[in-house]
Amino acid sequence: MKDKQTSIIAIIPARYGSTRFPGKSLALIKGKSMIQWVYERTKRSRLVNRVIVATDDDRILKAVAAFGGEGVMTSPEHATGTDRIAEVAKNLDCTLVVNVQGDEPLIHPDMIDQAIAPIADDASIPMGTLCRKIEDRDEAFDPNVVKVVRDGKGFALYFSRAPIPWDRDQWAGKNCLSDLPLAGPLYKHIGLYVYRRDFLITFAGMPQTTLEGIEKLEQLRALEQGYKIKVVETRHESFGVDIPGDLGKILKRLDESRE
Repeated sequence: MKDKQTSIIAIIPARYGSTRFPGKSLALIKGKSMIQWVYERTKRSRLVNRVIVATDDDRILKAVAAFGGEGVMTSPEHATGTDRIAEVAKNLDCTLVVNVQGDEPLIHPDMIDQAIAPIADDASIPMGTLCRKIEDRDEAFDPNVVKVVRDGKGFALYFSRAPIPWDRDQWAGKNCLSDLPLAGPLYKHIGLYVYRRDFLITFAGMPQTTLEGIEKLEQLRALEQGYKIKVVETRHESFGVDIPGDLGKILKRLDESRE
């Protein structure tokens, strides 16, 4: 696909402000900023033709230029990363837009390609993402780890912060989540998205829906409006950086993988 016209563009939203970790995009990991790690790993995708960092801060824009990357300035008023990449997408001539999270420096290039493949092959699918089987009990019952259930063709039925599906027999008679054993299969959602460009722009302009407001999960807006989301299972893991302490976990994994 790379030898054809430039039609798949990855956009990495990166804002400077963060309540728990201001300026985390510029945090150094083995001598490189986090945004550089994400950018370089995204560039290794076999299917992505172009990578752009979308930011609201001149410091990030300058850092991207310094390592030879492409960056664009966007409005500081955006409430979500989706809004930020949609602003950039309006000025792009492409078929697919990939939203790669700017705080996941260990994103594997294969994950990006896995998410892209079904959307590139089927023009009827407006949006896609990833999931991974949960093997850690703590993740299953952590509301910060989003869960997803799919239909027989791999499309999302629902996303939730709760453990879904609810295992009625295994969990019967238990009074609190701490008493529940890990039952399965449960899948966690990995927040990498692929959109058809036109759908992305439409999606960003839709009003918030009821379930989206309750769960605080933006992807529910698409499901509530009747759009399908393809969810591809991956064996790869990715780890977001939310607080400064998460950098130690990233360094440990980099040492273990010798990257």
